[in-house]
Amino acid sequence: MSELTRRSFLLGSALAGAGALVACSGAGPPTGTPVQPLSDAVRRAELARRSAGQRVVSARLTPRPVDVDLGGRVVSTWGYDPSLPGPLLRARVGDLLKVEVDNQLPADTSVHWHGLALSNDMDGAPGLTQDPIAPGGRFAYEFTVPHAGTYFYHSHSGLQLDRGLYGPLIVDDPNEPGDHEHEWIVVLDDWLDGTGRTPDDVARDLGIGDAAGMGSGSGMGRMGAMDHGGMRGMGATDTGSETMLSPMLGGAGDVSYPLYLVSGRVPEDPMVFNATPGERARIRLVNAGADTAFRVALGGHRMTITHTDGFPVVPQDTDALMVGMVERFDVLVTLGDGVFPLFAQAEGKTGHGQALVRTAAGDLPTRSRPDELDRQVLFGTDLAPRADVRLEEKGHDVYHSLDMGGTMSPYRWTLNGRAHPDITSLDVNEGQRVRMRMRNMSDMFHPMHLHGHTFALPDTGLRKDTVTIRQMRTVEIEFDADNPGQWALHCHNAYHQEAGMMTTLSYLA
Repeated sequence: MSELTRRSFLLGSALAGAGALVACSGAGPPTGTPVQPLSDAVRRAELARRSAGQRVVSARLTPRPVDVDLGGRVVSTWGYDPSLPGPLLRARVGDLLKVEVDNQLPADTSVHWHGLALSNDMDGAPGLTQDPIAPGGRFAYEFTVPHAGTYFYHSHSGLQLDRGLYGPLIVDDPNEPGDHEHEWIVVLDDWLDGTGRTPDDVARDLGIGDAAGMGSGSGMGRMGAMDHGGMRGMGATDTGSETMLSPMLGGAGDVSYPLYLVSGRVPEDPMVFNATPGERARIRLVNAGADTAFRVALGGHRMTITHTDGFPVVPQDTDALMVGMVERFDVLVTLGDGVFPLFAQAEGKTGHGQALVRTAAGDLPTRSRPDELDRQVLFGTDLAPRADVRLEEKGHDVYHSLDMGGTMSPYRWTLNGRAHPDITSLDVNEGQRVRMRMRNMSDMFHPMHLHGHTFALPDTGLRKDTVTIRQMRTVEIEFDADNPGQWALHCHNAYHQEAGMMTTLSYLA
């Protein structure tokens, strides 16, 4: 993500949010001046989350240049650890998480705690909620963990997410039943760093320019972009040019990747999960990819989806699942007898990631692509929430509207026709119920992510922090403005957000 300059956001916050309409419940449009990350209001919100005798969980992250073994293929990249993904961080609901970040990179960095409704000054959006962490500098993140679920952390500086700067964050609920014998954390990723191209090379080829927070790189081949009129991929990978088009998503990405990883491994040398026939496994799926949605299935099995973006849903059986960028899903599987592919098809692209689930001796069948991928495929928006996590039903106080658009030449992605930083904020007052319409006016899907909040889909009540909006579709969300500060709202295609598809949800007081 480009550094969000305080000046551009504060100037935008002085205006009404683009598309804001008069409140339905009579509370009136938002008024006041922006609530800053170090304000008393932010401090009070964090203190309200804390408790006497609160358990403290401490960790340390050291982003640095590393050599990573992807499974017989060693690449030079940036990471928190010499393995992918980065270190697992684990806490319980209500814990105080303290993470010291020691920046050993040759560039500024930051850490965003994706999906958590945490204190605004700890959100990790450089230039908006904190100063970037300079090379050789340190920053201590300290916040209360408010909700259980599957989350992850990643750099929010430049295109560093498209290197190796990410890792899983699991928040446990001690009251949740342990109705499974195994828990497997599965992180999906599209990968190019160290293979002859770097994310900043791709950004320059797309026309973004020299991406902030990246090192320079060189290599062979060109990573190409899609022409959104003809839906043709113009770039070449190890397998040549490809069309990036999905019957489910429409335009399926702007970047052709040479590798796709499951938990840091290539399909030729996969991660292996061992179990016994009849046992149950809870699989926590995280898509850490920058430009790729994955269609995921476990060969020979149906999955029961139990959570999305940390929140429980009415259990739903399916053959396969579409996982947009930075979405998370928890699934339960009762394991059969044999060797099975846990297969992540790069949706609309050539290539896949793969792990193995082994409950018996033997080899994987020659054709490892599961038939389940072509049967029932669910999106997150197909799910319904468990009754106890529904938002209280009430009228909204303020309504915002966002139209998503973009062009490939020049490479520019917009909200309401404007690209960051030339964009107005979406203003709210603390205590308001907010409704927002997001219309995708482009031929590309967009995983839209709101920092610091979970929202509900009004038609079903489903709780999420990231929603995949398909081409020419409209999604409405609603949420309570109960976490004051300045919060980023953006497309989580890393190249779209770098090219301008972001704004801020600005609390006024």
